[in-house]
Amino acid sequence: MKLTVFGATGGIGQELVRQGLAAGHEVTAVVRDPARFTVTATGDRLDVVRSGLTDPQELRAAVTGRDAVLSALGARSRKDAGVATRLTRTVLGAMEAEGIRRLLVVSAGPVGPAPEHDGLLDRGMRGLVSALLKDVYADLREMEAELAGSGTDWTSVRPPRLQNKPLTGHYRTVIDGFPPSGRFIARADVAHAMLSLITDEGAVRRGVGVAY
Repeated sequence: MKLTVFGATGGIGQELVRQGLAAGHEVTAVVRDPARFTVTATGDRLDVVRSGLTDPQELRAAVTGRDAVLSALGARSRKDAGVATRLTRTVLGAMEAEGIRRLLVVSAGPVGPAPEHDGLLDRGMRGLVSALLKDVYADLREMEAELAGSGTDWTSVRPPRLQNKPLTGHYRTVIDGFPPSGRFIARADVAHAMLSLITDEGAVRRGVGVAY
């Protein structure tokens, strides 16, 4: 497949590029700061495009003819709240201008519904984290509202606390929900889940909780 990855300098974004190339896909990595992009590849299956992500017209060439677009765009800290919605609007504008439909984005577990039969500890932790990061989660909810109002075949992948650990390929996913007692997942496994969901028709225009 031909894929475009936004947010390709972050932990999940670089894993999307790395794993996408390893699976034999052609990958366009869109970055704001090329110095932070560390993925290397031989051959011509990787194209790195620099963009400030402010103009949908500028991004049209990066998404045209692609089978799917994957976005790891989001706030790195609370002070960046608002960036996910703003940058995702730009991506949506470029995709809709080029007629590209499949889009997968990274959101967060607390944005979706709580797990069924959640224990007291998990409910308490979820509430505490949601309070501490309320501006970030408000941004992600607004981003998901933008997706819902778009003409794309989107999927929002909602992980819990992220870890910098190796890929396992073993995790749980719940469409329109969240895995019970799912507290952690590696960034590499979030990327793996996103790539696996590209062709999952049951995940189109749905949120997917993912966790160990």
